[in-house]
Amino acid sequence: MLTKRLIFTLLYDNGSFVLSRNFRLQKIGDISWLEENYGFASVGYSIDELVVIDVSRGARDTPKFCENLKLLTKDCFAPIAAGGGIRTLNHARDLLRSGADKIVINSALHDQPELVDDLATEFGRQCIIASVDSQKIDNSYRVFKHNGTIEIGQSLEQFLLKCAGLPIGEIYLTSIERDGTGNGLDLEMLDSTKHINELPLILMGGVGRAEHIVAGLKDSRLDAVATANLLNFMGNGLSQARDSAIANGVNLPLF
Repeated sequence: MLTKRLIFTLLYDNGSFVLSRNFRLQKIGDISWLEENYGFASVGYSIDELVVIDVSRGARDTPKFCENLKLLTKDCFAPIAAGGGIRTLNHARDLLRSGADKIVINSALHDQPELVDDLATEFGRQCIIASVDSQKIDNSYRVFKHNGTIEIGQSLEQFLLKCAGLPIGEIYLTSIERDGTGNGLDLEMLDSTKHINELPLILMGGVGRAEHIVAGLKDSRLDAVATANLLNFMGNGLSQARDSAIANGVNLPLF
């Protein structure tokens, strides 16, 4: 039986961690708030991976983001993937030197595909997560770039086939429409992924309850489910969600 993963995502915007709803951001608190209210020393034992994305809308302060990343790696037991605006090899190196095990790329998939080749040559394709943002428009799933503001003119299926030809390790697929709603994962979106079965697939957007995590992890098309819902999974929420998934027959690693 395929081993699944439960992933938690932190979104970072110029010094603060944020909630996102349909890619509109709401600031919650800084790294001190996160440690005081969340405690990643314990959360790290409830998840299989932590993803940290710099979604800053203005100029990015990469050194400051790296400082936050280093603090998170001190307390988090789980492997960490980090990204946000990666445009150069040096940027990726900075994230990996700050404690990330993998890097997440989005805009470069559209604007700098040659960078993907360079990253794979330098770090190995297993180190690269391709982040893809999609929304259903007129009964067709379309792909967007630049924080969901620009449609690229390709269907999700077409773009995923393009991604499958790049040296990447897995795909992190986000539903813009479900993002932050807590209304459940858009499992219908997975119909567009049937031709990329060789790449591990993470689905993000819409998790609001443990049942949503269980439903996603039980779907044979998915390797992992991610949630960024800080408020719904405070305290022991993630631990309870993990226990619920295991109780429902999901093959998650046992810690």
